Amino acid sequence: MQQETALNLLKSGKNVFLTGSAGTGKTYVLNQYIQYLKERKIPVAITASTGIAATHMNGQTIHSWCGMGVKDNIHQVDLRKLSEKKYIQKNVQNAKVLIIDEISMLHKNQLQMVDEILIHLKSSFESFGGLQVVLSGDFFQLPPVTKNEELNRDKFAFMSKSWVDANLTVCYLTEQFRQTDNELNDVLNQIRKNDVSPEGMSILDEAVYNKFKEEPTRLYSHNFDVDRVNLQEIEILAGEEEIFVAKTKGNQGLQEMLTKSVLAPDNLILKENARVMFVKNNYEKGYMNGTLGTVSAFDPDTGYPIIKLSSGKEITAEPEAWSVEDESGKTLASFTQIPLRLAWAITVHKSQGMTLEAAEVDLTKTFETGQGYVALSRLKDLNGLRLLGYNEIALQVDGLALKADKRFQELSAHAENGLDISKIKKDQINFIKHCGGLTDPKDIKKQSRAASAKKNKISTQEQTRVLFEEGKSLKAIADERGLTTGTIISHLVSLKSEGVTLEYSRLKPALVGLEEMEVALLEIKTRDNESDFLENGTVRSKVLFDQLKGKYSYEKINLFKLFQ
Repeated sequence: MQQETALNLLKSGKNVFLTGSAGTGKTYVLNQYIQYLKERKIPVAITASTGIAATHMNGQTIHSWCGMGVKDNIHQVDLRKLSEKKYIQKNVQNAKVLIIDEISMLHKNQLQMVDEILIHLKSSFESFGGLQVVLSGDFFQLPPVTKNEELNRDKFAFMSKSWVDANLTVCYLTEQFRQTDNELNDVLNQIRKNDVSPEGMSILDEAVYNKFKEEPTRLYSHNFDVDRVNLQEIEILAGEEEIFVAKTKGNQGLQEMLTKSVLAPDNLILKENARVMFVKNNYEKGYMNGTLGTVSAFDPDTGYPIIKLSSGKEITAEPEAWSVEDESGKTLASFTQIPLRLAWAITVHKSQGMTLEAAEVDLTKTFETGQGYVALSRLKDLNGLRLLGYNEIALQVDGLALKADKRFQELSAHAENGLDISKIKKDQINFIKHCGGLTDPKDIKKQSRAASAKKNKISTQEQTRVLFEEGKSLKAIADERGLTTGTIISHLVSLKSEGVTLEYSRLKPALVGLEEMEVALLEIKTRDNESDFLENGTVRSKVLFDQLKGKYSYEKINLFKLFQ
C-alpha cells in the first residue's frame, strides 16, 4: 500500500494497524496524520511503547498517558483510583484519537489494559472507549521485554482480545525509502521470510571486509560493550572535557521519562575529535537522527560544539528541546540538550528508528529474534556495513510473526482493493464533524499558520509581517489571525520601530485626516515635552489622541504613525 492510501484511510476515522518493513515511512505517515488532526483542532494522544520511540514524535509512553504504569494486569480497584486522577481523566476525556507507535514492543496484556482503562474512564462499551486507535509497528522488529521466560506468542499485541475487538484496518506500506533495490534490501526481505539463501549469507560474510574513510559507529547487542568502547575512546583523546548539562522543566514524572528516554545524555561530555551522532532531526540545519560527525572545535562565543560531517560540512550543534505535549499542543514537560551522543558505539535497541550511513555491527551475542533485522535495516546499502559476525539467532524472525505478517499483507491488499474513494472522502468529513473539528478551509488555514508559528517560534509581529508582505489587506490579516485590525496595525508600528522596512504606501489612501494629524504632530514636537515621546523617539498614541481631542480613533492614529 502507498503512503497516500494509508493516510486516506487514517483520515476516515477507521481503527488502523500501520505496518511495513523498516524504511517504508511509517513514522512519516503518522506525522502527516498528526499534522492533519492538529490543523483541524482534533485532539490526538501521541504515545509509544517505549520512551525512546515516544521522543521521536514528541509524545509520551502509553504507560504514562493512560496511567497503567508498569503493571502486568489491572483490577477494579486500580480503575477506581485512575478515575480520581485528574490528569489521567483529562488525557482520556480530551482525546479523540490515540496513536501507539512501536506496537511490537507493547505486551498483549498491556494493550488489553489500555483498552480496559479507556472503556472504564469513557464509560463506554466500545473498543478503546470509542477513540480512533492507530497502532504502528513491525512485528519483525524487537518484541516486548519481560521478566518471565515467555514465548513471543504470549507477548505479541496482535494475540490480545483487544486487537481483535478493535477491528483494525491493516495498512501495509510497501514502498522502500531507506534501501533501494539493492543486495541489502534483498537480504532483509529474505530475513523477513525466515529464509536467508546461501547467496545472501555469502553477501553478509563478505561485508566484514568493507573499509571506510572514517571509522563508523559500532552496534552491539549489549550495553556493556557499548559503554566500554565509548569510555575507552573518550579517555584516549587529548584536550579538556567540555560538559553540557541538560535542562528540564514541567511535570516531574514526564521529566523523568524524557531524561531516561532521550538519546542525548543528561550530562554530555565532549572533547575535540570526539566521535558523535546527532539524535534529533533538523533538516534545515542539515542533520537527522543518526547523522555522524566529529567535534572539530567549540564555538568561542557560545561554547557549543562544532561538528564536522563526513561531507566536510560543519554544523554548530545548538541545544534542542524534546517535549511532551497534551492533546491541545500545550507543553507538559521538556528536556533541552545539545542533540548529540558519543557514537563510537550504540546498542541495537537504541538504534531503532535511525538511518546510518555506515556501521560496524557485531551480532555474535544476539539473544533475541529481530535484533539482527533491526541492526542491518539501519543502513541504506551493503557498502555501509561492516559485519563482524553473527550467530544463528541474528538472521531469524519469530515464526508466529512470520505467519501474522503474511496475513497482514492479505488484509492490507483486501482493504486497498475494496477502497471507495468517494465514500472515504465522505467518511473523512463525517469523522471531523464527529470529533468537533474544523471543516472550513479558512479556519484550517488559520490553525495551520498558528501551529507552524508555534513550532518555529515565530513572534506574533512576524506572523503579521509575513501576511502583510503577501499583499493581504489589514482586514484579511485580522480575520485570518483572529485579531482586530487595530492589533494588526500595532504590530506594524512595532515592526517599524524595530527598523523593519515594509511597503506601507498601499494603506495611505485609507487614512482620513492625514493633514490634520500631521499638524497635531508638529505642535507636539514643537513643545518638546520629553514625556510625550517613547524611548524610540515616536510620539505616544495617547498624546496624539488627546491633541486631536479624540476626533480620531487609536486605530487611525497608529495607522498614521506608520507614515511619520
